[in-house]
Amino acid sequence: MTRRDYAGVVLAAPFSTPYTRYSTETAHHWIARALAGCLDAAGLRKDAVDGLSVASFTLFPDTPVGLTQHLGFSPRWLDSIPMGGASGVVAVRRAARAVQAGDADIVACVAGDTNQIDSFRKLLSSFSRFAMDAAYPYGYGGPNAMFALLTDRYMTEYGATRAEFGHLCVAQRANALRNPNAVMKTPLSLEDYLGARPIADPIALFDCVMPCAGAEAFLVMSEDAAARLGLRGARIAGTIERHNAFPDDPVQLRGGWAVDVDALWAQAGCGPEDMDLVQTYDDYPVISVLQFEDLGFCPKGEGAAWLAARDLTVSGDLPHNTSGGQLSAGQAGAAGGFLGLVEAIRQVTGTAGPTQVAGAARALVSGFGMINYDRGLCSGAAVIEGVA
Repeated sequence: MTRRDYAGVVLAAPFSTPYTRYSTETAHHWIARALAGCLDAAGLRKDAVDGLSVASFTLFPDTPVGLTQHLGFSPRWLDSIPMGGASGVVAVRRAARAVQAGDADIVACVAGDTNQIDSFRKLLSSFSRFAMDAAYPYGYGGPNAMFALLTDRYMTEYGATRAEFGHLCVAQRANALRNPNAVMKTPLSLEDYLGARPIADPIALFDCVMPCAGAEAFLVMSEDAAARLGLRGARIAGTIERHNAFPDDPVQLRGGWAVDVDALWAQAGCGPEDMDLVQTYDDYPVISVLQFEDLGFCPKGEGAAWLAARDLTVSGDLPHNTSGGQLSAGQAGAAGGFLGLVEAIRQVTGTAGPTQVAGAARALVSGFGMINYDRGLCSGAAVIEGVA
């Protein structure tokens, strides 16, 4: 069955809260700040929003339905996206279909989390049944060790080097220095990267995301509605979503993008060479490399060297994670799955300010989430374009 396109729907009013390393506030606070900023940017009152999509790890004991009462929303369409780093792309796909179907006129999509002292450890201990039963009790305490396993396998299989991964991290820090909301504000050299203290071999300090508190939000609405509100919008050219791809692979060296890459580019009517910028989910460098490979930018196993030969900064030949990405802007829980998408909306609508890529009209956004020991379960990608 031929998939319907996303004609008539746009993404608008992107908003990011400034991130902070720790917060005594709840996730509700951060989500409320992002929603308020998003609605202010659109010139809307909250009663104009009749759809709400929420991604968060730290809303407990509430769920998104409880959040509606806390914040005074009364939506006729409500969605919860429990998919971590894939949540942004999945939220776009579902909200766009709701608008097309008439189930909602304006959907506010928001992701956010708090980061209180010790909250990250508590989150890891109950992240999944697998973590509770088969990883955490044996000292396998979270994503650093898991991604060390994946990184080591990738380096062994394809001969990638830490210096190649470091090139990506250094470029993202340079981008973060342009982003006033980023947590990491100290310049990073390749020498700094290579000399950093080890965390879980072969991963060292600057391979790891920095947990923090914050939130990201945007609106999904009809193109006509955006025009009436005087908002710059981004069209959705194509999207894909896949879960538990390649379950028989002994360890993850490819993700769900590889299953659906041809469908993505066919729906979008363009290819990797047409992208003005790329936003990958970057909790660790190896995952960004897999996304470039699986989305057709370069052959499998060549991604680390291919990226090391390019300028990934805002003014470079392949602008990548222009806000600094999670590695340097920070990972505000589930908001990490929205970070690249919100930045991409700003880029293709010409509103990115200090991180703006000159002439950016088309962007690829890729998501990845829910790591269980040897692989991440969720993947997605979207191509978005500015409205001329």
